[in-house]
Amino acid sequence: MPDDDAAYAPAEIRTIALAVIAGVFFGGVATGVAFPTLPLLDEKLVISAVMLSFILSANRIARLFMNTPAGTIIDRVGARKPMIFGLFTQALAPFGYIVGLHAPPVMIGEVPGLTTVSLPGLVFVTSRLFWGVGSAFVFIGAFATITYVTTSSNRGRWVGYMRGGQSLGFPTGLAVGGVLTDLADMETAFLVAGALALLAGTVATIVLPDVHSGAETRSARLREVPTLLRGRPTVLLIGFGNFTLQFLWGGIILSTLARYASDHGMELSLLDAAGISGVVMALGVVTSGVTTIATGWISDQIPDRTLLTVPAFASMAAGFLLIAHVPSIEALLVAMVLAGIGMGAAAPALLAILGDLTPGDELGRMGGVFNVMGDVGLSLGPLIAIPAVDLWFGYRWTYVLCAALVLSCLTFVSIPLLRNPEVTTGTVRAD
Repeated sequence: MPDDDAAYAPAEIRTIALAVIAGVFFGGVATGVAFPTLPLLDEKLVISAVMLSFILSANRIARLFMNTPAGTIIDRVGARKPMIFGLFTQALAPFGYIVGLHAPPVMIGEVPGLTTVSLPGLVFVTSRLFWGVGSAFVFIGAFATITYVTTSSNRGRWVGYMRGGQSLGFPTGLAVGGVLTDLADMETAFLVAGALALLAGTVATIVLPDVHSGAETRSARLREVPTLLRGRPTVLLIGFGNFTLQFLWGGIILSTLARYASDHGMELSLLDAAGISGVVMALGVVTSGVTTIATGWISDQIPDRTLLTVPAFASMAAGFLLIAHVPSIEALLVAMVLAGIGMGAAAPALLAILGDLTPGDELGRMGGVFNVMGDVGLSLGPLIAIPAVDLWFGYRWTYVLCAALVLSCLTFVSIPLLRNPEVTTGTVRAD
């Protein structure tokens, strides 16, 4: 972890953190604008459910492989330039979506035993890959910057603000994207997403400082993650918690809600499936963002940040059970609030614990490992979600199984961390 004796002054922390938050907020808006439209692309482009799953997962798969190299680069050169690179790389994706919408629907190949590959599908997959590469640098750079300038006594608050800014940007985009698709078209939604992503990169270029110059470190690859985790079982526990949260929140919920609303014939005023799912997801992510800000501050006031994960996992499980058994708009709204509270309480607590335990010259690499485990969940989620609800279990049993998975974190994450004296007492490893 960063040396507490060399702590930054409160005003310096505030300036640096606000610059980071601005970048991740606008990046979150750009991400959210596109998401309500993507699960409905099979209707627009006449692609298979398997191809749609590849499109939804491509950015997570790319980020999965880029996390550890990005972390190494950030440890070596600092976070500013990699973050700016990441934000502008993300901006390429929405404009690629527009190209994909206008590409002729010709088949160009076949994945043996899985699906045929169309030209529009290939363009969308490639665009999502660019987004994944860029987001690896953005997330890890933001984590490294915030953690580097804070101490164990104020880290939870600023990590909460950073994640809250990211979370609150996303629902803004979800609502705008869903409504724009219903009232205008997908192309307009994607154009807005691209413009906002460019704005995020511009803001970062102007105001983001370089808080440290980095350190010499050997390059790491994805296959070396087990080696990085050797001797650090606590990081593995934190990573499993992140895997579960991202698998359920970003993988299952965001991939299935538009289809869930469509299959159950949900309508509200001028909005149909895309608009309703965008507004409902926005509510859940707003709840998550507000909870993140509050619980980040709370985690600095209690002797063990892990305490927050117990009600968090229980709340998320309750949300899944509600949506499984009561298919109505009202129940869907309540379920998303419960899931958002769970996500907002657990995610910043786990990230702050990771920052507490990580030496300052390893923030990039350990942030990359944390992101790898989350992206495994994000990548598997869409690949499993749509076949699960369409072919295997149906909506009810898929969501019940999700509730069981999140409850397992009480046994495999919360209890071991609560019993760990290094976490419970708030002590940290020295550099």
